[in-house]
Amino acid sequence: MKSWIVRFASLYVFNVVVLLVIGLLTPAHVGWAVIWAALVMALAELVVRPLVTKAFQSAAARSAGERTKTGEWLVQAVIVLLVAAIVWLITVLLSGVDLGGSWFWAFVLPPVIITIGWFVYARVSGRLEKTAGDLYDRADASLSARSGADAAATTPAAAAGRQELNDGLTPEQRKMLDDLGKS
Repeated sequence: MKSWIVRFASLYVFNVVVLLVIGLLTPAHVGWAVIWAALVMALAELVVRPLVTKAFQSAAARSAGERTKTGEWLVQAVIVLLVAAIVWLITVLLSGVDLGGSWFWAFVLPPVIITIGWFVYARVSGRLEKTAGDLYDRADASLSARSGADAAATTPAAAAGRQELNDGLTPEQRKMLDDLGKS
């Protein structure tokens, strides 16, 4: 559950940035709708994007043997752009983003920006998710510190059991790993 929350939170923050860039570089009016639009876009990226990508790639795989290496690269690039266009269309339909401008500014340039955003996100997602995970752990620790009154009343055996549940190691395994780190 934690990994999904962390992934969603980091994707949400990144989508806010991508939508603000779209608002700056195109006539689309994002405004305060960016909060809701980033939520819609993150959900579309987590749910719709894998399904649509798989469908397009399986359709393209039927004729993959007939294409050159460059042709295959172009087909994959078009698939990514089509998926980005679908995610953008879902975002526009389910949020308050006003497109403005011609079809190029409304339907061609934003998917290109989203695709560039996906490329950048793929490069930095490990660090983003690690930072978001650290924030999640700090928030979880502060919440558990508030309920420390009942934690102080637990027995040492219960505390050891809770620690084992958190990392999956027995006390013996934990001691062996500690000894390994010392040598």
